[in-house]
Amino acid sequence: MLTWMMVRYKVKEDRAAENESYVRAVFEQLKQASPLGLMYATFKLDDGVSFMHIVVRDVENNPLVQLPAFQAFTAAIQDRCVEPPVSTMLHEVGSYGLADSVSRSGELQQAPA
Repeated sequence: MLTWMMVRYKVKEDRAAENESYVRAVFEQLKQASPLGLMYATFKLDDGVSFMHIVVRDVENNPLVQLPAFQAFTAAIQDRCVEPPVSTMLHEVGSYGLADSVSRSGELQQAPA
């Protein structure tokens, strides 16, 4: 069963670039670790200070929390924010081509090496 989650927050204007650096470090480590059962994306909204993360996983434990880069990212998130992170579970009503990595059985498919 896939779990979909959205996390949204707003950082202080002078901390946006720092936040992006932390996020990029997480993605670099994800590329190296290639954890199974995870799709993850981060978006910066038009205001330049709001961020939205989408996490899709088919494993019980979230592999993100094991990454040192993710731990560093979350360690001081409250200090960077003017609006703290809010997590929301997402329940799909319908989609088209959103997650081509998801098979018809609902399991995450790994990208070819």
